Amino acid sequence: MKPVTNRLESLDVLRGFDLFCLVALEGILHPLGRAIDASWYNDFLWGFSHVKWEGFSSWDLVMPLFMFMAGVSMPFALSRYKAMPDKWAVYRRIIKRVVLLWIFGMMCQGNLLGLDPDRIYLYSNTLQAIAMGYLIAAMLFLHVRLSVQIGTAVALLLAYWGAMQFISVDGYGGGNYTPDGNLAEWIDRTVLGRFRDGAVVENGKVVFAEYYRYTWILSSLNFGVTVLTGLFAGHILKSGMEQKRKWQWLLGIGAAMVALGWLWGLQLPVIKKIWTSSMVLVSSGYCFLLMGLFYYWIDYKGHRKNITWLKVYGMNSIVAYMLANVISFRCIGTSLFHGLEQYIGNYYSPLIAASNALIIYVILWLLYKRNIFLKV
Repeated sequence: MKPVTNRLESLDVLRGFDLFCLVALEGILHPLGRAIDASWYNDFLWGFSHVKWEGFSSWDLVMPLFMFMAGVSMPFALSRYKAMPDKWAVYRRIIKRVVLLWIFGMMCQGNLLGLDPDRIYLYSNTLQAIAMGYLIAAMLFLHVRLSVQIGTAVALLLAYWGAMQFISVDGYGGGNYTPDGNLAEWIDRTVLGRFRDGAVVENGKVVFAEYYRYTWILSSLNFGVTVLTGLFAGHILKSGMEQKRKWQWLLGIGAAMVALGWLWGLQLPVIKKIWTSSMVLVSSGYCFLLMGLFYYWIDYKGHRKNITWLKVYGMNSIVAYMLANVISFRCIGTSLFHGLEQYIGNYYSPLIAASNALIIYVILWLLYKRNIFLKV
């Protein structure tokens, strides 16, 4: 494959930072926490753990940031298709990406590779959320002007809020934002049924897992908005305005969105698991701030030393995600270091996790050095 040129370097690095956190850091820090078993470290791990329901931690930003960056790249990847009267070429590209992301998402959840029909769940993964958000944003980008894209994003946020606030069915909804009573939960249970993640059939009846509270179908409205907010950042970054103005706009919009999101959160709680509209504003605002900071430091100020290791993750992000979620290289670490377990005790598990992360990085580094960048 040909090497990638003329890329927005800050985007590659930010994407790499996101994937490093997801692929390497999380898998090492939590086993290390169990080994250290200290209150100060457990407090530190809050930033690397999802909140149980309402609220937002830094770790809750990983998935929205992944989706946001899919939108940022859209003006750079699809602009040449906008003026084409025949768009079947780009439609095929979009459909291919959506289908592949959907299949990869099912693989990551263990659904397909389990080879067990009872474990087939249709909509349950970050990659599928990206696919749905990408489809919505791509169609809007190709067919309507920026003002309509912004208006549609606002309309989707309000449509989600209106549905959750005013629709009541079978005791769900009507402004209920609890795990067991919100409308998005009812919709997923009703539409997906046995094909919802964690659901099983017992005595002919679908039983839903009590631990599983992520929702996908109604939340797809706001998946589209999350990717659209990235698209809006991409519009700024691809525009002809001065570089200084670009990072100023990104930071200003980000701060405003965070403030507005937390303000809305007083009425519509900030809940990532059901992807509430207030959560979209909060998370996308933070994404704007990160994009602005990375753009300022790398593309504006020109600080490019010691960032290649992040580009290794960022320029093969889907490969990194799939390697981390589908293939375990722990057997290699276990084979190499099994004799150390008796000496290091609880620290053996973090060592194996670190070896797994290192092997994934080596694979990504080899691809990077050979200019092999696998895309969907």
